[in-house]
Amino acid sequence: MRLWLRDTRVLLRQFGGSLVAFGIALIGGGTLYWALGGVAQVQHPATVQEGWYLVLLMMFLQAGENLPAIWYLQLFYFFMPLLGLAILSQGVADFGVLLFNRRARREVWQVAVAKTYTNHIVIVGLGHLGFRTARALHQLGEDFVTIELDPEAALLTQVQSWDVPVIRGDANKYEVLRQAGVDRAHTVVIVTSDDTLNLQIAIHARAVNPNIRTIVRLFDDDFAREVRQAFGITAAYSASALAAPAFAAAAADLDMGAPVHVHGRILSMSHFTLTPASLLVERTVGEIEQLYDLSVVLLRRGEKAELHPTDEVVLVAGDEITVFADAGTLHKVNRLNR
Repeated sequence: MRLWLRDTRVLLRQFGGSLVAFGIALIGGGTLYWALGGVAQVQHPATVQEGWYLVLLMMFLQAGENLPAIWYLQLFYFFMPLLGLAILSQGVADFGVLLFNRRARREVWQVAVAKTYTNHIVIVGLGHLGFRTARALHQLGEDFVTIELDPEAALLTQVQSWDVPVIRGDANKYEVLRQAGVDRAHTVVIVTSDDTLNLQIAIHARAVNPNIRTIVRLFDDDFAREVRQAFGITAAYSASALAAPAFAAAAADLDMGAPVHVHGRILSMSHFTLTPASLLVERTVGEIEQLYDLSVVLLRRGEKAELHPTDEVVLVAGDEITVFADAGTLHKVNRLNR
């Protein structure tokens, strides 16, 4: 529905002049025809609404009435069809076709709707990572436009079902980036499977919009660090570096959330229920935070939950704590809690 409304606004802006002219001709002509009919004392039109209706039929060459005997009413039967054809040729007919046959426009429609977006996010690449990013943004209610080179991408249809514009083209071309509104966007997320291509697209995006935030997927962790420093990229993430902690956590039977990249460190959250034999029992929150370089963000004791517990709180068996730290620290805490 949101995409339909955006596209309708685009069409109204494009054909607004023709639609206004059509409305003036219909309402003005119909009212005048009714008024002149009253002067001539003819049976039709009996009401102003009927005058509008008859003029509408005349404009589409479907008058449906016998030619009146009064000369000035006869003029409408000759003049209104010509006026109607003139207005229709200026775009009203095209407006109707485009409004009710949007799917026939396909790529043109997607580009037109993308033009209505401002201060949005652009996602380049609709592979598995790009799709998951798009799904997360959709769930958050963020406005975003996607770019995908492969028109047969398996996940493309589902993204379109969310009323999200999908620009089909090579994001390495300035024209395609502008079609997606990179010049008006606040962030571009580049997640194709080609490191070199991702970097090229990021550079081109910065050329189109020097102030845009650029988030780039790179497979090599060292290369990601070098890219951030050398090219002024906002963030460059190594997919393998982000995925490795999750695999390690699963192998170690550790419940660990999705990793986040914070100032060069990959951090995650994990939950622990303190056992009677845990080495964390009888220690204060402040002690374990200082000893293990972590942050206790939540403490649940019985039915009571405390966000960011104070340093003086002493942990006891049965406490449930949520800890924010790097993967290595979370593994250490998991071992201490056995």
